[in-house]
Amino acid sequence: MKIRKMKENRTSSIIIHNVILGILAFIWLIPIVWLFFTSFSAESGINTNTFFPEKWSISHYIKLFHPDTVAQFPQWFMNTFVVAVVTCIISTLFVLMVAYATSVMRFPMRKPLMNIAVILNLFPGMLAMIAVYFVLKTFNLTNSYAGLIMVYSASSGLGYLIAKGFFDTVPRALCESARIDGCSEARIFFQMVIPLSRPIVVYTVISSFLVPWMDFVYAKMILNAGISSKYTVAIGLYKMLDKQLINNYFTQFCAGGVLVSIPISILFVIMQKFYVKGITGGAVKG
Repeated sequence: MKIRKMKENRTSSIIIHNVILGILAFIWLIPIVWLFFTSFSAESGINTNTFFPEKWSISHYIKLFHPDTVAQFPQWFMNTFVVAVVTCIISTLFVLMVAYATSVMRFPMRKPLMNIAVILNLFPGMLAMIAVYFVLKTFNLTNSYAGLIMVYSASSGLGYLIAKGFFDTVPRALCESARIDGCSEARIFFQMVIPLSRPIVVYTVISSFLVPWMDFVYAKMILNAGISSKYTVAIGLYKMLDKQLINNYFTQFCAGGVLVSIPISILFVIMQKFYVKGITGGAVKG
């Protein structure tokens, strides 16, 4: 009788949890669904009268690929893509190398340095915005993609903890055998550990790519010359919401938001299995 009652209670709690999650997911999806359908509206401005457009059109998607003085979406997309790819490569190398060093290698001040990195991660990066800006200005790196990439990549190694947790699960016997055979640490890392750590590599690549792809604050602060062709997607789309432009470009803004989400969505769908393995594997000993 007790077992049956426990099963019933467990079933009811699962149902309640799923219902709550379903309601929260529905609420979370409402603005995304509205943005998607609004992007197909025939009107240019904001429609607050109806949830779905009264007239449908794909003209605003077409306009995005015919740049004018305000909307230069193809150029913004390319700028963001280049910055995101370069940042992704640098950040991934930093994170994986720091994680490997803290997981496998033993050196003086190892634990204090790890603790300092964790403590620094507790502070929002926005606190350093002003200092970062003036440092970049001193070296004439404002309004340049090099400065933007440096900002995104500089502290990426501090996010080593999840990758370290994954590397902790790699058998130490393999590394020790390779050292006995005369392999250097670099060769062990690139030829043995990395091939065994595909899930955490995928997780790190996606995480590193997302930061510059979605960032607005640092991009707006560094690329402040007001030259439209140098904008990233986030700055360019935000510019469409200016008071003077919103009535003519709001639907294009929605269409741009939909197009920007497509590469990330495809990446997540393809890499979902490895991404989840990377998170769960890194949480084992992280």
